Amino acid sequence: MNKSVISTDQAPAAIGPYSQAIKMGDTVYLSGQIPLDPESMTLVEGDISAQVHQVFKNLTAVCEAAGGTLQDIVKLNIFLTDLSHFGTVNDIMTEYFKQPYPARAAIGVAELPKGAQVEMDGIVGLA
Repeated sequence: MNKSVISTDQAPAAIGPYSQAIKMGDTVYLSGQIPLDPESMTLVEGDISAQVHQVFKNLTAVCEAAGGTLQDIVKLNIFLTDLSHFGTVNDIMTEYFKQPYPARAAIGVAELPKGAQVEMDGIVGLA
């Protein structure tokens, strides 16, 4: 199987030596997305809700560039600088996903790039 790079200008450009996603067969590995506006490459203004919504918009753009949808995510990892936002993430997640929900982990971290409060990555199954 060959691996291919997935890239779209509808999501933020990589801010380091990595790809937005890599596709191998029917599986797509999504790099972490923080709440950057793809045009300005700056963090969206607003509270944790605004940041979570932007992350889901970014993930959606990369999933679509790979030929899938957000609903095709089978594993989602969520990194939060404040785990008290766990409930907010859960509420917003139900706006973007229908059952069956992806497998998921939510992890508290000390810090994220560019001062973001949330980052998400995942695995997409296109089969």
